[in-house]
This record gives sequence, C-alpha cells and structure tokens, in this order.
Amino acid sequence: MPRVVSVFFPTLATDRIRRADPSIPVETPLVVVARSGSKRWLSAVDGNAAKLGLHVGMAAAKAQALVQSVHMVDADPAADLAALERLTLWTLSQYSPVVAADPPDGIVMDTEGADHLQGGEELMLSGLVNRFRARGLPARAVVADTWGAAYGLARSITAEAKVIPAGKTADAVARLPLSTLRLNAETISSLRMLGFKTVGELAAMPRAPLTLRFGPETARRVDQMFGRVAEPIDPIRCPEIIEVHRDFAEPIGAAETIAKYLSRLVTKLCRELQAKGLGVRRTDLIVHRVDNTIQALRAGTAKPVRDVGWLTKLLHDRIEKIDPGFGIEKLSLAATVVEPLDDRQIASNLIDDATVDVGAFIDVLGNRGTYRIYRMAPVASDVPERSVQRISPVAAEVGQTWPSVWPRPVRLMDRPELIEVMALLPDHPPVWFTWRGKRRRVKRADGPERIFGEWWQRTSEWAAVRDYFTVEDEIGERYWIYRSGDGVDADTGSYRWYIHGVFA
Repeated sequence: MPRVVSVFFPTLATDRIRRADPSIPVETPLVVVARSGSKRWLSAVDGNAAKLGLHVGMAAAKAQALVQSVHMVDADPAADLAALERLTLWTLSQYSPVVAADPPDGIVMDTEGADHLQGGEELMLSGLVNRFRARGLPARAVVADTWGAAYGLARSITAEAKVIPAGKTADAVARLPLSTLRLNAETISSLRMLGFKTVGELAAMPRAPLTLRFGPETARRVDQMFGRVAEPIDPIRCPEIIEVHRDFAEPIGAAETIAKYLSRLVTKLCRELQAKGLGVRRTDLIVHRVDNTIQALRAGTAKPVRDVGWLTKLLHDRIEKIDPGFGIEKLSLAATVVEPLDDRQIASNLIDDATVDVGAFIDVLGNRGTYRIYRMAPVASDVPERSVQRISPVAAEVGQTWPSVWPRPVRLMDRPELIEVMALLPDHPPVWFTWRGKRRRVKRADGPERIFGEWWQRTSEWAAVRDYFTVEDEIGERYWIYRSGDGVDADTGSYRWYIHGVFA
C-alpha cells in the first residue's frame, strides 16, 4: 500500500521574501499584495500580521489602515514557484525517489520503500519539519494512505507532524472541512448551501446525483481522498540527474526478469557515470506499473561508487519489496545524488594492504534500515557538549583531537542532569551527591578543572564558568560532575551541580 506525505508551507511566500531580504526586521508584520486591475488584496500574510488581524483576501488599503507599520511586498508567483521547486528537488535528494511540487504551497511524495532509511515514518516527518524550520521555513507534514487525505490533514492540523496509520484514512478525514477537497471556491460554496459541512457527509452521498449536479470532479476528489481512485504522483526530475530507462512491449512481473533487466540498467547507468567522472551516492529505482501507479526503491552508499557488481547487488537485495501488480511496463534507474569519482588502480593481491574498507558493510546495513550509522569526531570547543559531532563513518579525519591533560568520560550526556550535593565552596569536591534518587558518598575526587564559556560566540556566556570534578563513590563507580559558577562571584553561574558523564 502506498504511503503519501504531504508537506504544507503555510507562509511560503513571506518566508521566501524574508530569506531574500534579511534587512526586513523580524518583528515587522509582512504581507504580500496581489492585484487585478485596480483591485489589490492580501495574497499571503506572515505570523506577525496574522496576530494583528490581517488575513488573506483582505483589501490592501484596509490592511494598511489597520496596521500602519505593515510591510507590503508585491506578489511574485513565479518566484514562489521557483522556490517551491528548489525545495522539491532538495526533498528528492534526501527523502524519497517519488517527489513532486504541489503548488502553490506544498510538496507531495510517496515514501513507500524509503521511510526505513530515515528510521520510520515518525522520525522521518519530525526530521523533515525540523530541517525546514532550521532554514526559516515553518512546515506541517502528514503521512497517510492517499494524496488527498495527506493534503487535507496537513492543512487542517495545528501540530507540525502527524502519522495516520495504514488503513485508518477514512476515520481520519471524515471530519475534515470541504475546503480540503481541492475543489474550486464556487463548488465549495454551492455544497455548503446544500448543507454539507464535512468530507464525511459528502462521501456518504450517492455518486450519480453529485456528478449530475457538480460534474465528475467533485466525486473524483472524494474518491481520491478515500483511496477508491488512484492518484499517481508525477515525480520531479532536474536535467542534471542521470537517468536510464527500459520500456517493455509486454509487461513483466517475475523477480528473475526484473533482476535481469535491472542488471542491464545498472550497467548502462555506470557507463553514463564513467563518461562524466562521477560516482553515485544514492540510486532510485522507479517501477511503472500498467495500472498507472508508481513504486520506488532507494539504495544509498557511504561513498561514491560506480561498481556495476556492487550496485546490482544492493538493488537485487531489495527486489522482493517490488509488487508488480498486473505487470510492469517500464523501469527507470536514476542517480539522484552523485559526487566526483576519479579512476583508481585496483591494488594487487601480492601487496599487503593494511587499510580495511568497511564501505560495503556500511552500505548493506544502511539499506536494511540501520539508518543511524556514524562515528564521533572532535570539534574545537572548550564546552564539552559542543566538542563532539557525528560524521559519516567513511569521512576523512577532521584534524582535531580531544584534550589529553584531563580525562574525559566514555559516556557524555546530551544534557547535564541536575544533582543534589554537599560541598564546601569554592574549590572543594562534594562529600556526597544524589542522582536519580540514589545518594552516593564520594570516596575520591580529582579537580577542579575550570572551563570558561565561549563568550566570543554567545554573549550569555560572557562570565560563565564551570568547575569539573572526577569523583568516585563507595562502590568504585566514577562520574564527571561540575558546579555552575566559580563559587565566589554569582555572575559566573547559579552554583547548582550537574552530572555530565560516566567513566568506564
């Protein structure tokens, strides 16, 4: 069963303008003005403007009279569409092989066969909206069984992300307003005059009267939302993507036949990559079935490759995920993410090579769904929680090292946890401390190691100080704890104690 994600950008037009013109103050209400002849109205408003009572459709003159400080910008639909296409192409490279723009303010993608690479649907949606928000683009995302259901729910929820379980679409959309059906305003107004308020009420009506009164579009949109009529997604493709195809005069369906033609497509794709000096990092197999539906599989690699045998193996391992239905009429293989790759001589077996290449092992784990494969690397920072980062397991060395004068715990907590202590100020270690409800008496301690805040990066840390101690309790367990502040000047910290790590 397909799983469709709809991403909705409620303030795409104003967000695009702010990104293009950082000089606009963050607190200033911003609106976009559209015009037709002498008529001018608001086609988009940001959050600040909405809080002041401005809304889409309001006359521009009235909005300016109500809020004199409002910043007005003329509408540019072409720029909005270009921004949406750029976001769609980025989503294609990161999340799913089947992604399309859903103008004017959305993206739609089929994540069947690809969500496991992100750790499942919930983590995929949360990561998606978080990455958009980090770029100044608030978004809402919903995954459901159909495009219509995901579209309607994304524009109705207040939460950033929501997962509709498979098979629960009908219950989820029954109470949605008619405006989520992607019908024109005139049809929606006529349906409301007849007493219809929700999608569920309209879905309960016989199709013949609806078609006779409003044409086939109304019934089609209802059936698409409930999954009674297929709604294929036409995936976006940029000219730079290297893609090869194979059309079949007679539909195929056997796994052996799919594997045979897939091997030929991989060979052809690698020739294209060889000619351009590229290696592939992410490969998408698009399966076009005779019932006008699309199925997609994605395989990734830890580093750029164009080895025919290895790419073929990665894709063959996932053939069992393909449901041919009534037959497959076309196969497409695309190199979605590529990187430069020079020709290298293969090492001779007569020469001992001490370097072990774990790239193949990482590829197998990653394509099976073990998506969080990484290694830790040091960062040049005095603050312990900022001195480590996750990098690709095959990335080059970053050239940084951790301090060797003072030992560091093998387990560093993401966030230090508050503890209760008894200690003599300013420089003595605790006599005992209570962590997670258990009191531990300190038998040995080493410290303090003073760490100052990074005042050159954060003004809030201008005078911040931490004093770290390595302590050992009565049963031999060792902990890394610190006091916020130097114990003398209250401006340096709160004097509270925290546990930050555990030694082996």
